[in-house]
Formats: sequence, C-alpha cells, structure tokens
Amino acid sequence: MADIKHWADVAADKAMEHGQKHLVATGITPSGHIHIGNMREVVTADAVYRALLDKDQNAELIYIADTYDPLRKVYPFLPDSYSEHIGKPLSEIPCPCGNCENYAQHFLTPFLESLSKMGIHPKVYKGDELYKSGAYTDAIKTALLNRDKISRIIEEETGKDPDPEWSPFNPICNVCGRINTTKVVDYDIENETVDFVCSNGHSGTVSMTGGGKLSWRVDWPARWQILGVTVEPFGKDHASRGGSYDTGERIAKEIYGYEPPYPVVYEWIMLGKQGAMSSSSGVVVTISDMLKVVPPEVLRYLIIKTKPEKHISFEPGMPLLTLVDEFERLKSSDDIDDANKRVLELSHASGICHTDIPFKHMVTVYQVARGDFDQIIQILKRAGYDTENEKCIRGLVSNVENWLEMYAPDFVKFSVKEKLPEKAANLSDEQKAFLGALSEVIEESGHLSGEEYHNIVYQAKEKDSKIHKKMADILGINPDELEPNPKNLFKAIYITILGQKSGPKAGWFLSSFDKDFLIERFKEASTYSP
Repeated sequence: MADIKHWADVAADKAMEHGQKHLVATGITPSGHIHIGNMREVVTADAVYRALLDKDQNAELIYIADTYDPLRKVYPFLPDSYSEHIGKPLSEIPCPCGNCENYAQHFLTPFLESLSKMGIHPKVYKGDELYKSGAYTDAIKTALLNRDKISRIIEEETGKDPDPEWSPFNPICNVCGRINTTKVVDYDIENETVDFVCSNGHSGTVSMTGGGKLSWRVDWPARWQILGVTVEPFGKDHASRGGSYDTGERIAKEIYGYEPPYPVVYEWIMLGKQGAMSSSSGVVVTISDMLKVVPPEVLRYLIIKTKPEKHISFEPGMPLLTLVDEFERLKSSDDIDDANKRVLELSHASGICHTDIPFKHMVTVYQVARGDFDQIIQILKRAGYDTENEKCIRGLVSNVENWLEMYAPDFVKFSVKEKLPEKAANLSDEQKAFLGALSEVIEESGHLSGEEYHNIVYQAKEKDSKIHKKMADILGINPDELEPNPKNLFKAIYITILGQKSGPKAGWFLSSFDKDFLIERFKEASTYSP
C-alpha cells in the first residue's frame, strides 16, 4: 500500500515544482476579534512552511495584516460612536480600549501573542506601513496605466461590467479621511500623485505613497509580486469561480508579469449549530480565549489532522474535551502509523511547556482539590505523575479552571461536600454495606490506583471476591444471595461524596482523594441514619 502523504507535504511538493526558494504568506484583516476560524489560515500556512523546511528548502513565513482596509460598518462589539469612522482605514481609527496605537493594533496584538503561544513566528507586515513606505508605489503606477486591461480581466472573470469610473486605486480623502467615498479623476506618474473627488464635495491630490490603496482584487496580486509570495492559503470564497484568486491569477501574470503563488484552499471552521465563524456577525470563539482553556498543540491538531478542503466542526464544550482526549491518546500511543506521526510532528508547538497529565484527569483533580494548587500537586504525586515542572502544571491547571468557568456543561461540574450529604440517608442497605466493605478494603490495601478502584466496584458482584464476601457479612446473608448491580454501587459513591447520583469516572475520581478521607466518609455513610 502506498504511503499516505500529509496534505502539507503535498502542498510543499507542488510548490517545489516552481522553485527552491519559497515565501509562504498568510493575511487577515484585523477588523474585529480574530477567531479560530481565522486560525485555520495561519496554521495551514505554518504547516506548509514547516513541510518545506523539512525538505531542506529555503523558506520564510510571513503574515500580512490588512491594516489599510476600511472599516465597513459598526460591528456588534463597537459603540455607535464608531459610525463616524466607517470608510476610514483601520490603522487611522482610534483604538476601542484607548490603550493601543490604533483600531487595527487593538485586535492584532492579542492575535500575534496567540500565534507565538502556538509556536508560529512569522515576519509581520502591516498594510498601512507597506503603503506609507512606498513599497506599493510602482505597483500603483502599473495598475493606473493598465486600468482598462485590469477592468477587462475583472469583467471577463466575474461576468460583471465594472463602473465606467472604476479605478484600481482608492485615494484617501484628506478632509474626511475615508477611502471608500472617493473617485480618481487624474494622476501624474512622474510626480507620483493622484487627483480625486470625494462624495463630501471635496477635491484634492494625494501621493501614491500612503495616500490610498489598491482595490482588493488588484492589491492581492500586486502584493504577491512585491513580496515574492510563492505559497498562500485562502478561504473557499476567494477560490470560487470568478473570485479574487481567478482575477488575481490573471492580473499577476498579465499586468505584473508574476507567476501567482501555489494556492491552498481551505474550508470554514463551523461553530456548532451557529455556522461559520464571523467577526462581523459576532459568531466567534477567539484564539486568545481558546488558549486560555486548551493547550496550544490541541488547537494545531484540530487543523493539522483535517485536509484543508474539508470543513471542521468545533464546539468549546464537551466536543473540545473529546478532541483533547483524542490528541492525548494519539500522543501517548506506542503503536502509531507514519501518517499520524506526521500529524503529531506538525501539531507540535516548540518552546512551550509539555506535561503527560491528561486534561480530563485534571478536570477531576482540580475539582476534588477545590482549585488548591498544593492539593493538586499531592493528588498528582499519588497518581504517579511527574510533578517537577510546576510551571507546566500551573498552565494546565489554568486551562482547566478556565474551561470549567467558560465552556464546561453543568453535568461535568461537581463539588466535594465537606460533610456527608443528607441524601446518604436514602441509600439502600446493600449500598451501605458496599460502602462499609469498600472502606475496609481501602484500609487494608492502602492507596489504590484509578483502575484498581474501578475493578473493585465490579468485583462486588463476583461471589468469590473479597469485597463481595465483606458485603454479605455486613448484611448477614449468604454470599450466594447477594447480587449487587454495579450501577447502584457507583451511585452510592457519588451520593456519599458529591450529594448527586453521577459524577466523573469513578476510578480517577476515587484515586484523587487521600485514603483517610475515603475511609472516614464511607464508614460514616455505611451507618448513617438521620
């Protein structure tokens, strides 16, 4: 059977057909909260970049923030006062919190911090800085001189006839500061200026260096040529027939004389039943929020394990816990095929803490210890985990604490009762006998592992087991007459400790407690009579 190549290696091989030096680009407009739907683009780019490096290619990863794009509307998370800034470049709008350089930086800063936590370290370009530095000036000249050719390309690819007054360049009005209310009336190639009129009645002249920007369908292919992009992932909307990649491909070749980058088209990440994530609609789970509740490698794994052309369904509640469990099982497996080894390699986030403590186990441990870190360490030691690197453990504890607070469903949460719950009065004689027998077994055996606790409950129905005989003795009946149902015995454990009929997996749960606590609590419950 032929080896199955990971999709990132396939993309790298395709890119290598066109050269040995590669610039992998990714970019997002920081118009709102940058969410894990956006993260698919960046992780996809990083995976291809890593695959190129693994093949000894000369490769670089860059991130382009489209900070010179206009604010298109007052999004749900903005105050109404931002209506006065609609149409202005994001880099020229005040920061919503007042602590950042501008609007774009407000959303860009936490995103870039999140990238670092995920082991992604691109060279960052900002659209406003590129335009103001003159990086786009020659491309603007070329676009203006070839306005009719570009217009024809757009018409042929989209089937739509551009406005007769359409221009590939959008000046920024030097009175109102808007970029979407102006029209080009003339330009001077030698002096590198553009004359415009604005819908506010003002007319003026701006420099091609920072005085405006190319429209998106022209900006994208111009950027490829300016920076030397050879690989770029993008969403399926850009890849649709007549979309911006179709027009960009032709503009790059026919106007800028540049071979377009190898495209890696990806599907959306869907937020449960709410659909595709969108900053403008407010349907988002931000990357920074996700990194509060889950290790970075798990987020990488979510994207790395799935081919870009397949959509990803994501929910931060129980499905997230299942995802973490899946990743941890794969990582700890001794029998793993080459395909999954590659998935793990590309999911690895270097420079971060790693611990072998399962996330689900920590969910139980955290609640048993009531969040007390010293108690958590003691529980982990009893379970046989390495507790030397407390920094890593604190990171996992923080993830679990935040997940419980932000996304965990109620049935996962529990609280250890300081005293025997009143509900213990409703335990049957058989359940009480089981708890009494269990306290004796624990006292005789010392601290037990989670698997041992789990087995003891099921051994209670085996007539030749120690705990079965103890139960029969407590009840004063012949062992052959005793046929306990393990389901009822588990209920007795949860009622005695939590005051409820269900809880986390009993093995991990019981092994998290000091044996003296269990002995005392079970003995008390076995004889409890209000």
